[in-house]
Amino acid sequence: MPEKVLLTSREIGRALARIAHEIVEKNKGAEDVVLVGMRTRGVPLAKRIAEIIEGFEGTPIPVGTLDIGLYRDDISPSELKPANQSHTDIPTSIADRRVIVVDDVLYTGRSIRAAMDALMDMGRPSSIQLAVLIDRGHRELPIRADYVGKNIPSSQDEEIQVQLEEIDGVDGVIIGSLANRQLIRGN
Repeated sequence: MPEKVLLTSREIGRALARIAHEIVEKNKGAEDVVLVGMRTRGVPLAKRIAEIIEGFEGTPIPVGTLDIGLYRDDISPSELKPANQSHTDIPTSIADRRVIVVDDVLYTGRSIRAAMDALMDMGRPSSIQLAVLIDRGHRELPIRADYVGKNIPSSQDEEIQVQLEEIDGVDGVIIGSLANRQLIRGN
């Protein structure tokens, strides 16, 4: 299957604006809301959502970065990097705050489980919510997103790739076959 564009830059912008409005509506404002972006692409998405909310609410939203590497269940202890190399940076206490974890793609749910474990080690938020640009299904854990930019039913043979200006130099979401990608890379 050739690669196919699922979302353009404009469509990503609309999805994030919708998510921002839904966050404010569900939380009855932006007070006590903290956005935490999962490394890597969740961070710029969280920053964009915070900017949108600040634009219409007039309230700056704290945005943090969460590195879940130490909490993943698919990495052996020998592969883990030392804690002093963690890239977690949350600029405010999350205790008694409404924390919204932001990620690019929700797939099995294992990364989100790791994110919740990491957050609980930092304090006890009043709630943890999840915002994702893409929900592709295939959950292995009972996790669902509170805010979804787009649901993309996909097969496990497919790869969904989110590209963001801040990291990749372009905004877009594409889907393609894993087999084709491996052939192109020479694997």
